[in-house]
Amino acid sequence: MKIIVFGATGNTGKRVLGQGIKLGHEMTAFVRNSEKLYDQLDEDSAKHVKVIVDDITDPVSVGEALAHHDVAIIAAGHAGQGEEFVRIVDNIISQCELQPSFSGRVWIMGGAGLLDIPYTDLIGNNLPGFPPEYRNHNRNFERLQQTQLDWSIMCPGTMIDSRVQSDAVRLHVTTETLPIPIPETIQEYSEADIAGYLFSRFQELNVAYDDVAACMLDHLELGGAFKRKRVGLAYQSNIMVR
Repeated sequence: MKIIVFGATGNTGKRVLGQGIKLGHEMTAFVRNSEKLYDQLDEDSAKHVKVIVDDITDPVSVGEALAHHDVAIIAAGHAGQGEEFVRIVDNIISQCELQPSFSGRVWIMGGAGLLDIPYTDLIGNNLPGFPPEYRNHNRNFERLQQTQLDWSIMCPGTMIDSRVQSDAVRLHVTTETLPIPIPETIQEYSEADIAGYLFSRFQELNVAYDDVAACMLDHLELGGAFKRKRVGLAYQSNIMVR
């Protein structure tokens, strides 16, 4: 497939780019600093990447870059940027809608706080104690719900450089809800207590950047299982408890 990665020099974007090259996809990197990109790529990989250096907030530049691509992966910006982050995502989504030769598969980055908490009508980002900037992910989610594009939101917890490889551990993937077991009794908690409970279990949501990238690249088809879904990731043991 022809895949364009926005934010291709960031921790997530560079993994998506590298894995996409190895999988044989036609990869385009949209960056503001080509030197940083080439420093991250080995000589062979650099030969297999189309590089666009431009302004990610400029509608014309983004629209032209999207032309003839099958997939856009938005790994640019972060929630702490506030309005700038929301504008970046809105601009790319808007150009995906307007570019007639873009086929419409989009991945964006969210966070675990955007996922539903089982047995409640809550998401973590709206609970007391959660950083208010996380609600910028809520705004991006609301924007996606307004479009007809085939989108997915990747919602990991804290991303880490790597994980210990073990046959006893597998990647557990969910849609819409947190990917860790939650007791039904949580519905009896106050919102403050639910927040405290989730904070105590956040480490269970740590997931490696490479696994996040691989999950997105495994689900690029239009109309797939993750169409218009929030996607959660966590590691689970393959060993059955008796």
